[in-house]
Amino acid sequence: MKLLHTSDWHLGRSFHRVGLLDAQAAFLDHLVATVHAYEVDAVLVAGDVYDRAVPPLPAVELFDTALHRLAEAGVPTVMISGNHDSARRLGVAAGLIQRAGIHLRTDPAGVGTPVVLADEHGEVALYGLPYLEPALVRDRLGAAKAGHEAVLAAAMDRVRADLATRPAGTRSVVLAHAFVAGGEPSDSERDITVGGVAAVPAAIFDGVDYVALGHLHGSQTLTPRVRYSGSPLAYSFSETDHRKTMWLIDLGADGTITESVRLDCPVPRPLARIRGRLDDLLADPALTPHEQAWVEATLTDPVRPAEPMARLVERFPHTLHLVFDPERTADDTDASYAQRLRDRSDQQIAEDFVAHVRGGAPLDGAERTVLYGAFDDVRVDTAEREAGR
Repeated sequence: MKLLHTSDWHLGRSFHRVGLLDAQAAFLDHLVATVHAYEVDAVLVAGDVYDRAVPPLPAVELFDTALHRLAEAGVPTVMISGNHDSARRLGVAAGLIQRAGIHLRTDPAGVGTPVVLADEHGEVALYGLPYLEPALVRDRLGAAKAGHEAVLAAAMDRVRADLATRPAGTRSVVLAHAFVAGGEPSDSERDITVGGVAAVPAAIFDGVDYVALGHLHGSQTLTPRVRYSGSPLAYSFSETDHRKTMWLIDLGADGTITESVRLDCPVPRPLARIRGRLDDLLADPALTPHEQAWVEATLTDPVRPAEPMARLVERFPHTLHLVFDPERTADDTDASYAQRLRDRSDQQIAEDFVAHVRGGAPLDGAERTVLYGAFDDVRVDTAEREAGR
């Protein structure tokens, strides 16, 4: 059975204020063409269909068109909600849409109820695990505690329990939207940390033949059976080096992965990160290939030059982001605020602030737990309000 694994479409998102709807439409054209060209048996969409809980109307129309085209192709599609989606909104009319072969899995209560497909080798059970916000689903899933690992473990217990009731030799696929240990994040993913812990072990998915992951935007193979497809488009300059692809997975008669191929997605415009003094950037012939790219320029001039953006766009007309990182001597410790915060999470910044205002004393374990709990409460409150919109 040929499975086409994709995720993190983020329909409605822009890139540094540049609209991406046309690029997203081109990707969906490519997706449908790929389904036909490779005679795909099922499409797997592992969450974050939309970029926000209440997406703009053009994004909804694009999604609607994509569903019609997939239904017309006669290829079953299994789709889960991600942490950016409103599960309730995405799941509206799921029962009716299912009759057209589009299977939306947005309700945590249904994690143990698979979409069952069949080929000449028998049945394949596909289980959809939508993004599981621990504080909201813990009781519904009977998890031992409120944490990503606990709720995913409870969901997988239901998957394995259902799988055990099916005929011997039934192959199994899980779609999940989560941060799995070993994955490499980028700047464009929303933080899902709970209690200071975001990642769950890949072993939590033991017992199934293939795990189609969403959430991280880089295509990654954690194990031969556990993979991220990544997003089809770049959504931050941290993804400059990403190769945007979908996975074409061939699931053999015995559940082995007989073939896995990365299929490239259309690139609307390449990304480039350039760094140096402004005059050097404007004169360097080695940067000629980047003149038509979307550019993030980091200027290292000791003194901020006059009209830097206006001068940059003369050579690099698609410059979108400008960063200042002045050259400093080894004994110059006056780092900028942005430099001091670089690569630090909100929780780490808050810990440093608390330590600073009380004379440098670090937080103890109990204080850190309280601080993490406050961040979790804010995130859960946001999730609850989005779910109710």
